[in-house]
Amino acid sequence: MLVLSRKKGESIIISDDIEIIVLESEGDTVKLGIKAPKDVEIHRKEIYLAIQESNKEAYNDRMALIRKLSDWKGI
Repeated sequence: MLVLSRKKGESIIISDDIEIIVLESEGDTVKLGIKAPKDVEIHRKEIYLAIQESNKEAYNDRMALIRKLSDWKGI
């Protein structure tokens, strides 16, 4: 893990096209601005994990349905 210290207005660059800027720091809270191409998905971690779990559940439901259809058709 890379650990960096940045002050308000300073930024870090990831690759050639992602910039993370420190907008504000107040107590334990830091506000960040992220400049990235529109095709780059950006989520808070808890949202990302919820999306992953939802996708996993949808996949499992689909596979269960496929197994039931296979059994029904005798495949």
